[in-house]
Amino acid sequence: MSWPVPSIRSVAISTRTQFENAYVLEVMSDDHPGIVAAVTSAVESLGGNIDACSQTVLGGYFTLIMIVSLPEPIAPDDLAERVRQTGSAGSAYQVMVRRALSADGFSPEEPLDRFVITAFGTDQPGIVRRFSQYLAGKDINIVDLYGDRNGDEFVLIGQVEVPTRWDIRMLQADLEQMGQELGFTVKLQHENVFVATNGLRLTRAPHPILPKAGGRKE
Repeated sequence: MSWPVPSIRSVAISTRTQFENAYVLEVMSDDHPGIVAAVTSAVESLGGNIDACSQTVLGGYFTLIMIVSLPEPIAPDDLAERVRQTGSAGSAYQVMVRRALSADGFSPEEPLDRFVITAFGTDQPGIVRRFSQYLAGKDINIVDLYGDRNGDEFVLIGQVEVPTRWDIRMLQADLEQMGQELGFTVKLQHENVFVATNGLRLTRAPHPILPKAGGRKE
């Protein structure tokens, strides 16, 4: 089974690519060694460059998204097929490719600031939906999200972009109220404060250090 390839669709990106012909490349597969090597070999065989990437393994499934650029244009369907052909026997890759449009000069309609939301408590249905619906209602964009269930406990960490028009104390109060209704402890911290208090460097990686209920980090 392979994902549909919407060859007529494009997506805007802010990454400056090495070549003019830029694509968003997504790959999913059962996890095993050598997937990144195979995918990047397909890109290199076309003389291409990897301009940005993010990869994770979740529940035994490998996922990868890349911004790649090529010296010569290629149909998204053809690029996806080149990548699929690199899959080893018995572990075919699911691949989706879109043309990427340069977003040079793009700026948000209003100023934004980066914050980190952490929430932990007893797992139950609807946790991610409740928090994400609240954020969407405030025009707060989620740029990175990590959730993990350990026994009966669930931890959710989100990196978000908050319009500066909002009173952070009001947002914190709303989130704390929601947490009380769900039996969760919730914190909203500026990303600089989060980094300083947790002694780590924020990245796009989906496996940050998880704060324990007592405020310590593992």
